Amino acid sequence: MSDKVIYAMYGDDEVLKSGAKKLVSNGIKIAEVYSPFPIHGIDPIIGVKGTRLGIMAFLYGLTGLALATFGMYYFMVVEWKMNIGGKPNFTYAENMLAFIPVTFEFTVLCAAHGMAIKYLLLNRTLPGMPAQNPDPRTTDDKFVMEIRLSENHGFTDDQVESLLKDTGFVELEKKIIE
Repeated sequence: MSDKVIYAMYGDDEVLKSGAKKLVSNGIKIAEVYSPFPIHGIDPIIGVKGTRLGIMAFLYGLTGLALATFGMYYFMVVEWKMNIGGKPNFTYAENMLAFIPVTFEFTVLCAAHGMAIKYLLLNRTLPGMPAQNPDPRTTDDKFVMEIRLSENHGFTDDQVESLLKDTGFVELEKKIIE
């Protein structure tokens, strides 16, 4: 099934935000906004739900903490028992404070790498995948608003185009996506 898509290009993020407010107030659903940098305040305007990335960062950090603790316990107590200061030490709990920097670093390492991988998977931008942005200028200085007519029942492309004329776009493009 083919879908007709309208791309409206803007030169300024504030103009795009005010245009998005006008369109949403008239009942138009905006599918996506492409921009060279994050536009603060655009998510509630176009109806993007909040993500659970913060929860995932905490879980990745907790995984790093658990792996660091288990690894240090295994190396200190099970695999190669340490003799510190001439006294054998068979418990990890007695030396735990000395390993806080290592534990912290491993927690941050796992959280950062986990979030980077999660970000790439969530946005479907793994290496080798085709780019999803409709215009390469969105990576430099332009902003593009995507409106899918299949998501806007009751509106024709001419009606959407007439509503877009008041938003201050720079360029308008229509495509049919298979």
